[in-house]
Amino acid sequence: MQQAAASKKQVIEVTAADLPLHCPTPQMTLWNAHPRVFLAVEETGEAMCPYCGTRYRLVGDAPKGHH
Repeated sequence: MQQAAASKKQVIEVTAADLPLHCPTPQMTLWNAHPRVFLAVEETGEAMCPYCGTRYRLVGDAPKGHH
């Protein structure tokens, strides 16, 4: 029987110090890692990894962006 993937999804809070944000992060285990993908969390305050569905939420002030 296959476990529901939704039960494993989580929200990870990140700060400006974690930018540029990519998934998997250095804290994640490597045996289940997927290709690294950069996520533009600073644009909307939230981003979701297209590979594993992990959601990231930016907390605190976002850095001043480039125009």
